[in-house]
Amino acid sequence: MNVSREVILDLLPLYLSDEASPDTRTLVEQQLAADPDLARLAAQWQQRLPQVPPPPVNPDAEALAYREAKRQLANRVVTLAAAIAAGVLAIGGAALFGALLLFFR
Repeated sequence: MNVSREVILDLLPLYLSDEASPDTRTLVEQQLAADPDLARLAAQWQQRLPQVPPPPVNPDAEALAYREAKRQLANRVVTLAAAIAAGVLAIGGAALFGALLLFFR
C-alpha cells in the first residue's frame, strides 16, 4: 500500500504518544525506516514531548466521587420535596383562609 508522507505526519503524534494501534505502529515504523528525513523529524518531535509520569491513581477516587454525587442528589431531592410541600401548604392555607372569610362573612 502506498501511503503518502502527509498521512504519516498525521499519524506521527499518535505513534509518538503510544496511542496508535499495532497496525498503525507497523506502518509508521516501515515509513520511518524508509525515509531518513522523516525519521529525523520523528526523533525531534519525540524529544519535544514532555516526559511527565502519569499521575498516581487513587483507588478510592471513584468510590468517593460516587458517594459525593449520591449525597448531592439526595440533597436536591430533599430540597425539592421541601419546596413542593411549602408551596402546597401555602396554597392550601390561602384557600382555607379564603373559604373561612367567605363562610364567616
